[in-house]
Amino acid sequence: MGYRSLAGAYANLGELGQARENDAKAFELREHASEREKLLITSDYYSTVSGERDKAARACRELIDSYPRDAAGYFGLGNMYASQGEYERATELVRQGQRLKADSAGVYADLASHLIALQRFEEAKKTVQEAHARKLEDFVLHNVLYALAFLGADSVDVTEQEHWFASNMENNGLSLAADTEAYGGHRSRAWELTRLSVDSALRAESKETGAIWWENAALREAVFGYQSKSRQAAVAGLKIDPASLGVGVEAALAYAVAGDTARAQVLMLDLDKGYPLDTQVQSLWLPAVRGQLALNRKNPSAAIEYLDSALPPIEYGSIPFINPISCLYPTYIRGQAYLAAGQGNAAATEFQKLLDHSGIVWNCWTGALAHLGVARANALESRTSQGADADAARVRALAAYKDFLTLWKDADPDIPILKEAKAEYAKLQ
Repeated sequence: MGYRSLAGAYANLGELGQARENDAKAFELREHASEREKLLITSDYYSTVSGERDKAARACRELIDSYPRDAAGYFGLGNMYASQGEYERATELVRQGQRLKADSAGVYADLASHLIALQRFEEAKKTVQEAHARKLEDFVLHNVLYALAFLGADSVDVTEQEHWFASNMENNGLSLAADTEAYGGHRSRAWELTRLSVDSALRAESKETGAIWWENAALREAVFGYQSKSRQAAVAGLKIDPASLGVGVEAALAYAVAGDTARAQVLMLDLDKGYPLDTQVQSLWLPAVRGQLALNRKNPSAAIEYLDSALPPIEYGSIPFINPISCLYPTYIRGQAYLAAGQGNAAATEFQKLLDHSGIVWNCWTGALAHLGVARANALESRTSQGADADAARVRALAAYKDFLTLWKDADPDIPILKEAKAEYAKLQ
């Protein structure tokens, strides 16, 4: 149980690799524990080490059945549902556990995050207020407050939360700020804030966290059109923590988007071999990488087929190592695949998912570029339709281009994807 507690402490610090090591050690020694402790250890092992969410959920259900007044089973099962995109069920389970244990900041943060994922922002805000009324404080609550401020376009509250992070969890605050700058097209400022966030994480001896921040940057640099910078960031993250699962999956996808097929394939094979049973690796990350590589080969139909395993609800599952609940990378890539396949209607549906699930995406770049995706999808539809349908699609495309260009009105002017968007908009007018 000491190893299990240490795993929890590392997980709270974002050091998921060290959390896995300690959960694995606890699992190895589980026969020395009580029946209740054995179930706790087992659920953690299948959740964090092997990634078998179904087995983790089964252990949580056994814990609830055998120890109905133990809140841990409810919280564990709620998190399993969230990791599979089932936030209604996750919310109900956390509420049941909260009735038994209402003195944990993490519980309120989990509940608020699930509510945000369901677009229930006011309820989420009240949940955080309840936590503060109980004198509960933790950086995860401020993560939620930052999300609510961003989603509510409240720049004053965003700044207030950034100040809190500067004094309490600097690297996390800097990374959040980097994502927000990138969302608005301030690519140079986002890069600089990422560099500062990595330096801060390394000073705090949070290697995996710092490495993840570089991989976040690698992905957005590649999508914005800076392949060389993307590779630079991906290499930097892997150098800091090459064994991290989170670093590995994000680096693989970044290399794929940047067109570095060889490196993406090496990482993809390592991940497939190292995590053969991990639900999210097999159902989210690897399909996204394979889909992007198929797109690079000009084979959109294969990309769509690969991404079929990442359909809802797993598509919306919470990712444990990034600031937003999820960037919905498979959704974004599926939208690109439908564009490449000439299916404007289907592409618009995928990009609209990102806009409709802002409570999951938060300030991730995918949310900003979804506006451009909708514009391109409708522009394609206007070219492949006739009469009134074509006219209506053109009107929708113009509106979506305007939304994107307004969002990026003071973006760095030399970003390749912005130049493309401006040229497309001008041509359509």
